[in-house]
Amino acid sequence: MKQLKMFFILTMGSVIGLQAQYTESDWEERDQWMQTEKLLNLMEIGSGNKVGDIGSHEGYLSMHLARKVLPDGRVYAVDVRSDRLETLRSNANDRGLKNIITILGDYDDPKLPEKELDAIFIIDTYHEMKAYEKILQDVRRALKPGGKVMILEKLKSWVKGKDRDVQVASHSLGPEYVRNELRQAGFEITLEITDHGDWEKEKDKQMWVVIAKKPN
Repeated sequence: MKQLKMFFILTMGSVIGLQAQYTESDWEERDQWMQTEKLLNLMEIGSGNKVGDIGSHEGYLSMHLARKVLPDGRVYAVDVRSDRLETLRSNANDRGLKNIITILGDYDDPKLPEKELDAIFIIDTYHEMKAYEKILQDVRRALKPGGKVMILEKLKSWVKGKDRDVQVASHSLGPEYVRNELRQAGFEITLEITDHGDWEKEKDKQMWVVIAKKPN
């Protein structure tokens, strides 16, 4: 009986925690440590843009983007889990945002429309992509000429200087790998920020940002 009670407490705690991380107040805290407004400004997101959010989860960034591109813009929110997209749609509906299109992607295909997007964001997701070479080609095809992609990752201190496989196994990745992979995919690097602060304010998880452009 004690074990059953403990299981119930842990389960309810997990459910409550899952709900809580998507409240407006928690999102506001993330706005600060991730410097979200700065990221949107770096990508020059504005009214009428069509943008992609690959690895959208329950929609934190998609909501920000949807507000930025109003009234005529559109956000394509991509995730590989339908439950996350269902929650995203609920979050968008609660906020009165009707300009988000959810896409159930594959692990090797974000299924974005071709030559339609002004910008694509890949936030704390690129390290999970085993088929990153193909996905970068899909991203390139989805962008308009001159369109930009932003990749933000965290590099954990204990895997700095390690090879790619070791970093990825720790859910981390260094900018030197991504920079080269973007160039090999035909992108031009336009901006690199080696220290964008600490992921979730944890001192051993340094964020970095790379922005690249599809040639005209």
